Amino acid sequence: MQSPLFSHAEQQSQERYTVQNPQLLRVALTGHDDILARKGSMVAYQGLVDFDGEYQSGSERRARAHTGEGLDLMRCSGQGTVYFANLAQYIHVVDVDHEGLTVDSAYVLALDSTLNTEVIAVDSQYGISGSGKYQLNVSGRGKVALMTSGQPLMMQVTPEKYVSVDADAIVAWSSGLRVQMQAQTHSSGVLRRRGNTGEGWELSFLGQGFALVQPSEVMPPQNAAIGQGLGAQYGVGQHGAHAQNQNNVWS
Repeated sequence: MQSPLFSHAEQQSQERYTVQNPQLLRVALTGHDDILARKGSMVAYQGLVDFDGEYQSGSERRARAHTGEGLDLMRCSGQGTVYFANLAQYIHVVDVDHEGLTVDSAYVLALDSTLNTEVIAVDSQYGISGSGKYQLNVSGRGKVALMTSGQPLMMQVTPEKYVSVDADAIVAWSSGLRVQMQAQTHSSGVLRRRGNTGEGWELSFLGQGFALVQPSEVMPPQNAAIGQGLGAQYGVGQHGAHAQNQNNVWS
């Protein structure tokens, strides 16, 4: 049998994490360090690999119930090769060190079990709940695989050049950056979803580090009816785009 499909054979690599292709992650398990991955993200594997649900502590469950931020993970252990993917999103492997990484949990595909995660609040001038208010802080030493809808943009932040990003497009940033959430409109329109300009809430970053942006905003279709009442009409609180789109299914 012959076909161009056979050119997409598995890559051979000694690395633990390998981007098999832009939308498929290959992880090698050696029987020592486990991998935590998004539930249901395994598409294939070879060898003797076990998949178990990852335990969540009481504090983690309470934090997720309060903020909507958290990870639904499975623990992958054993010896072999596992392939992960999610909705054909683009995959990027990041080395986490002392600098730390802050990320929207919707964009985490897999991470080393040695890394620590906790939910943090982003400073806001207004008491809104939705995209960008709560994020996941990843600390320790290890690797994390992130997902984006389309090829992303990495923006460098320096003391001389601060960066502002749409709160619906931000994926991750250096934990050491100072962050403030604000609106581009300064009138009563601020309470309307994305105001009269088509732009809405943004995150401003100051300090030294990076901000990772995807070319897609985590928003439902503009004509979609989500929920009832003013909250649904303006997309705030539990009716907001982020709260109603936990798995990034509209990107």
